[in-house]
Amino acid sequence: MKIEGRNAVLELLKTDKTVDKLLLQKGAEGTLGRIFALAREKNIRVQFADERALARESETRRHQGVIAFVSEYAYAELSELFAGERGSRFLILCDGVEDVHNLGSILRVAECAGAGGVVIPKNKSAQVTGAVVRISEGAANHVKVARVPGINFAVDKLKEEGFWIFGLEADGEPLFAADLTGDIALVVGGEDGGLSALTRKKCDKVLSLPLRGKVNSLNASVALGIAAYEALRQRV
Repeated sequence: MKIEGRNAVLELLKTDKTVDKLLLQKGAEGTLGRIFALAREKNIRVQFADERALARESETRRHQGVIAFVSEYAYAELSELFAGERGSRFLILCDGVEDVHNLGSILRVAECAGAGGVVIPKNKSAQVTGAVVRISEGAANHVKVARVPGINFAVDKLKEEGFWIFGLEADGEPLFAADLTGDIALVVGGEDGGLSALTRKKCDKVLSLPLRGKVNSLNASVALGIAAYEALRQRV
């Protein structure tokens, strides 16, 4: 897998993940210079190349002068996401989020808001790719992502663990009146259909954000960001 972009690669180098090789633009300065220094400290092989060579290797066309070659993304087991002090665990579930930009943004929100992990289904969902890592600005290198047979499988397991499940949907109860303390999971639906009917039924509550404009919905990652930070506000 290729990780592209300065911030994404810089965050990658702060982890203990194995990097096979870095392809770095000649004359590296600034952030690229910091990346080179970190790679040298970690004994990572660095190959210098001109912009044309980087463009040939780039899958996103947004390499920003650096491409890291790593093994395929290592997903966590769902049980790993249960770690943490009971009564303060916080997870995010993606129910049919198929757009890589949304998934990358959701991973960034999850990491910044201190979520213990993100759960995605194996089918009908965006997966963690090099593009998702870049879009997440490297947050995907720090937050655990579990891949499960289906989101309802994860919901059942979380309920067995004592989690309260809160779905996000346009016609739910007011978000800002909900108690988001304790062990909780926020479920964000797909870009077109929102939460699936069965997932919605399994949620303990369905919450919504107030909308005062003429547009009747928010982008999935934006809605999640607001809800995640409301949860964080209540838990600080």
